[in-house]
Amino acid sequence: MCKEFSPQSANSDNNNVAFVNEISGRSFPTKEDIAYHKHTLDSDNPAVYCGTYGKYNDGSLDGMWIDLTTFCDYDEFIEFCYDLHADEEDPELMFQDYENFPSELYSESCFDEDDFDTIIKYASFADRDAVDAFLCCFDVYELDKFEDAYQGEFDSEEDFARHIVDECYDLDKIMGSLSYYFDYDAYARDLFISDYYFDNGYVFLR
Repeated sequence: MCKEFSPQSANSDNNNVAFVNEISGRSFPTKEDIAYHKHTLDSDNPAVYCGTYGKYNDGSLDGMWIDLTTFCDYDEFIEFCYDLHADEEDPELMFQDYENFPSELYSESCFDEDDFDTIIKYASFADRDAVDAFLCCFDVYELDKFEDAYQGEFDSEEDFARHIVDECYDLDKIMGSLSYYFDYDAYARDLFISDYYFDNGYVFLR
């Protein structure tokens, strides 16, 4: 279990002066910044637990769960992580755990700016279940395609085939009474062989 700590505990209570690392020049984040960036258990925002390899090798899991959506950009996030461990001269960040984003984007030793931006993009979608289904069919770096690919939620492939027929064709006009014999199941198989994906009730255009 990761143990959270308060960097403010390293401040000098006697003279009311915040701790500053004399070598790196870094100081701990303020209490306000800690509270703002801290991930809470009831949140579904993407988050990582940030410790350091130095502390870990010394038997300490001290660190903090950080809400990634509270930063303007990647650089601000990384700066906060380094300040969080200002008691080390040159902290080697260690992201010991993660929550609420695809595992493909997680890296213990630090994900890059592109991965950070992709995580923030992932968090921006309201229907996270639909996005997770999308990622079963597409690469995680193809999130920009989600809105164009997403066709909706349907009970089955045949249900979607009926939707397409209702939207695009007038079978009664085309086939007359023969429309009652139209094979929706076969039509669905054709649709999903090459044009669409179906995953967990969600349909996506290939």
